[in-house]
Amino acid sequence: VLIYNNYINFLDLIFEKGKQMKHLRNKNIKYLILPIILLTIAASIIITIQTYMQYQKVTIIANQKIADIIGTMLKEKPEIDTRKIIEILNSAKNTEQYEKGQTELSKYGIEIDKINSIKLIENQMKTNLKLNVLIILLFSILWMTIIILYLRKRDKKIQQITNYINQIKNKKYDLNIEENTEDELSNLKNELYKITIMLKEESEISKKDKENLKMSVEDISHQLKTPLTSITIMLDNLKDNPSMEESTKQKFIFEISKQVEWINWLVISMLKLSKLDANVIKFNEEKINLKKFIDEIIRNLEIPIEIKNQQIIIKGDEKASFLGDYKWQQEAVTNIIKNCIEHNEENGKIYIKYEENTLFTKIAIRDEGEGMTKEDLKHIFERFYKGQNSSENSVGIGLALAKNIIEKNNGMISCKSELDKGTEFVIKYMK
Repeated sequence: VLIYNNYINFLDLIFEKGKQMKHLRNKNIKYLILPIILLTIAASIIITIQTYMQYQKVTIIANQKIADIIGTMLKEKPEIDTRKIIEILNSAKNTEQYEKGQTELSKYGIEIDKINSIKLIENQMKTNLKLNVLIILLFSILWMTIIILYLRKRDKKIQQITNYINQIKNKKYDLNIEENTEDELSNLKNELYKITIMLKEESEISKKDKENLKMSVEDISHQLKTPLTSITIMLDNLKDNPSMEESTKQKFIFEISKQVEWINWLVISMLKLSKLDANVIKFNEEKINLKKFIDEIIRNLEIPIEIKNQQIIIKGDEKASFLGDYKWQQEAVTNIIKNCIEHNEENGKIYIKYEENTLFTKIAIRDEGEGMTKEDLKHIFERFYKGQNSSENSVGIGLALAKNIIEKNNGMISCKSELDKGTEFVIKYMK
């Protein structure tokens, strides 16, 4: 356990210092190397011990036979000097008697370069060889087992990833493939999981967009049906009554023109919303002076203001400004002020206040109209939503378009309202 812990710490240090070596960053390889190194160390130790024990056994057998030979020689010839025999045994060179001894051994079929003259040593060497081969085979099998298990585990993960990819191709995003390990395949699975979540979200958004598009088409069809039917009826009257009075004819023509203009406005507004949804509009960024900005909007709305005899009260710092696209923001704020004009009482007042600080530029627009219920307030910026107090000509697209434009230009809009007390819109353009 101590060796294992020290090894892990050692490897962590190496991986930290050697991050430029890509293969060392693979945690899976790190834990594959560990058992192989431990097995190699164990094999080296066991083979070393076994070799030493084998050497001892061979030494004992050789010494025993030498002692037996010397004892026999002393028995036959006691005058022999045993020191000479010991010197021959310890000498690195052969003596002059070597040839005679080799000739004598050959008489008994013993060749020095082929057959061991001591049978016990030869048997022991054969036994040692078998043990060494067995140890090597055993550790080779263990090494191969570890590598095969590692490869099987890796192949299993690769197969899992392949199956996940196939499921994603089939648009099945309900997958939970998070991994807590740190190897490369696990990191790949985690990245795949992130992509799965992203694709799932995009699929849900796409589905929602399709539903919204379907509802929008249905709403547009419904909105266009009434004016188109009215235009068709009036044109049929004009065609079927060539002798129609001129005043009546002009009235029909005026009403047809009015309906055509309304249809044109609706189509243009829908095209603008579609472009905003598709993010194909590039907003310019220019410094807009709020006094000039609001004054121009009020001038463009003079006719509906005069018709209802309303009073516009403007208050704010003449130097206040914000960054945005002048034309688009003018359209957005115009739609909001028009909404206040439509829902304000005749002879009523509309208050416009603007200010600038270090965080944002704020425009507050408040009317004294009938206000709206809490339920209507929740849906005020939804497309084609018509509240309880909406006029007959209202489509429910102006405020949705305004909100979309403002938010695309780094702004935000909110609304608060009370029945019979009026409505206030607050726009903030962030710095």
